[in-house]
Amino acid sequence: MYRLMLVEDDEKLSALVAEYLAGYEFSVDVVSRGDAALPRFRELRPDIVVLDLMLPGLDGMLVCRQLRAISNVPILILTAREDTFDEVSGLEQGADDYINKPVQPRVLLARLRALLRRGQPATRSDDLVFGAFQLSRENRTVTWRGRPVSLNSTEFKLLLVLAESAGHVMSRNDILLKMRGIEFDGLDRSIDNCVSRLRRKLDDNDGERIKTVWGEGYLFSPSAWDA
Repeated sequence: MYRLMLVEDDEKLSALVAEYLAGYEFSVDVVSRGDAALPRFRELRPDIVVLDLMLPGLDGMLVCRQLRAISNVPILILTAREDTFDEVSGLEQGADDYINKPVQPRVLLARLRALLRRGQPATRSDDLVFGAFQLSRENRTVTWRGRPVSLNSTEFKLLLVLAESAGHVMSRNDILLKMRGIEFDGLDRSIDNCVSRLRRKLDDNDGERIKTVWGEGYLFSPSAWDA
């Protein structure tokens, strides 16, 4: 599932986009203010950004410039502005594509897929890095605060599932489906036991890095891994 950050202050449009894209392997995180986009981007580390231009707090052009200064993540501008100057300016600020509102959902989906095919986003590489935490998909290794962490196969798979969905709550059912292809039966405590082992090995005794969201599941907190 791709993580998409939607910077849009129109709540109705945001809800429609999020609902539609959820059916096509996109997890959508909505930011409603321009001045909140950069901090949320650093925390979320999305695979792609959809950005409105007319935003409260900070103009979308400036947001685009800020994001491009720190990342090569694909940026698609989705705006009601129809002036050619705005389109040229947006692309010059670092956007990869520019679409005028209103847009058909299937057209937006096609543009997003095309952008993702053009290059491998940094967050989809073999390494997942959050502060002093690093996980290598290729080598199946985990490093925390500069030292290797010894994990068995189940522990690594669970940590990978959680880290790939950093910032999003994963239910036990979702975790088991990704790890084993089976559904949670309501009695299986293997996930809870494995999380407890991971917390011990990752010095997370207070559960701030791998958080328990009561009644929902677990959340890998992307901003809690500073050394």
